[in-house]
Amino acid sequence: MHKQKKILIFGAGKIGRSFVGQLFSLADYEIVFVEAYSALTDSLNGRQSYTVIIRDSNHPDLEQILEINNIRAVHTSDVPQILKEIVEADIIATSVGKAGLAKIAVVLAEGLKLRYSESPDRPVDIIIAENIRNADSFLEGELRSGGLDPIPENFVGLIETSIGKMVPVMTREQMESDPLAVYAEPYNSLILDKRGFQNPVPEVQGLSPKNNMKAWVDRKLFIHNMGHAALAYQSSYHHPELVYTWEALEIPALHKKVRDTMFQSAKILKRLYPDEFTDHQLAEHVDDLLERFANKSLGDTIFRVGSDLSRKLGGEDRLMVPILAGLDMKVPYDLILEAWVKGCSFKAKGEDGKELETDLSFKQKYKHNFEKILREHCNINPEETSSIMNSLEKLIL
Repeated sequence: MHKQKKILIFGAGKIGRSFVGQLFSLADYEIVFVEAYSALTDSLNGRQSYTVIIRDSNHPDLEQILEINNIRAVHTSDVPQILKEIVEADIIATSVGKAGLAKIAVVLAEGLKLRYSESPDRPVDIIIAENIRNADSFLEGELRSGGLDPIPENFVGLIETSIGKMVPVMTREQMESDPLAVYAEPYNSLILDKRGFQNPVPEVQGLSPKNNMKAWVDRKLFIHNMGHAALAYQSSYHHPELVYTWEALEIPALHKKVRDTMFQSAKILKRLYPDEFTDHQLAEHVDDLLERFANKSLGDTIFRVGSDLSRKLGGEDRLMVPILAGLDMKVPYDLILEAWVKGCSFKAKGEDGKELETDLSFKQKYKHNFEKILREHCNINPEETSSIMNSLEKLIL
């Protein structure tokens, strides 16, 4: 009798359910979530299914409601059961955020040690479904700190990914109507590191393995994340009355500005990875993203896309990384810098009518002192700070 395969997913949030869980469920895997929120764990176990609602105003023919079945959940407090699931799983995934990876590392390390002691010939792969650069190295370090040191050779595959799926925050009304439902766009391509696998890549539709994973992680940062930020910060600066990303993109001048900024970042990316991407591929990607950003059915907000300034305006994130790459290669980055500067004045409000508290603190601390932000917050060396400031002075805002 054929034994059904099982994926163990740490994190039953929106990406865990609407992306990783959906893909593997449609490939006939049993889905087991490990989740810290007890109400969610209880609900998943009570129903043993959940709903993914695919919405796309640009392509109504792609809209559908998917029922994800054959699922169960384990609360993070049930360590013995989690260890058992780690030993038995055919593959593991995480979708818990960077801070969450550090929290699960100890139990994950303990489970992997137990698995190795019982079945050293059954290597396991961990799909790290997080928006983190060098996620494989980060999780490796956390596992070592958590007690798996040394990591058994050829036993654990740490699979970095590029998460391009957009799953916006749902309204209170939507969540109250069905707490287990998640809204999502039709996009279902999970880009992941082919070279990280210890086992064959699973035969799951939607998995898109790549050899040069660093280039694809940077494609997400330089174009998708950067484009979202440019859209949010240009919109908030010039049209603070707007709420939704689709509204902003219906304004021709804003659409053109954001598109030009994305193309500028794409050119920098192409210079970094000339053998991985073509100009045509990147142009198609930019225009596809702009169409997805304009999907009214997702209800994506300028507030969601732009808030969390401390992270998004930082030295290792979506705007400053391509700026520094452009500076290093002596290619234009002025449009990206303009978006960064306007981000420092971001004032969009959430559903509660308030700005994010940490964003207010960030603006209060730096008071639009761009040099201070570059130096102290972005940790950029004086020479680069000086070059960026010279470029900044040429901007007409």
